Amino acid sequence: MPILHTVNKSPFEKSTFKSCLDHARPGDAVLLIEDGVYAATKGTAAAGLIAARNGDLALYALGADLAARGISEKSVIEGISVVDYGGFVDLVAEHDVSQAWL
Repeated sequence: MPILHTVNKSPFEKSTFKSCLDHARPGDAVLLIEDGVYAATKGTAAAGLIAARNGDLALYALGADLAARGISEKSVIEGISVVDYGGFVDLVAEHDVSQAWL
């Protein structure tokens, strides 16, 4: 049963993002929202964590939260899909369980 994990904390202020990746199983999805979208940017320490799991997890970032923080979609790590609010709803509906990492 794949899980949708949502992360809303910056990986540079909290260990929530790393904990999520450590506990997520292959086939799960991770959606970065609010300050969690900072983990989606190229050239950061978080990029290495994502590279280690890219391919066995589906990775997403909420486009509105990227825009609100001045992050261009061109700055998003390859392999992370940018979704809108409708895509967020679709992800919740597609997964039996949602786990919020606060």
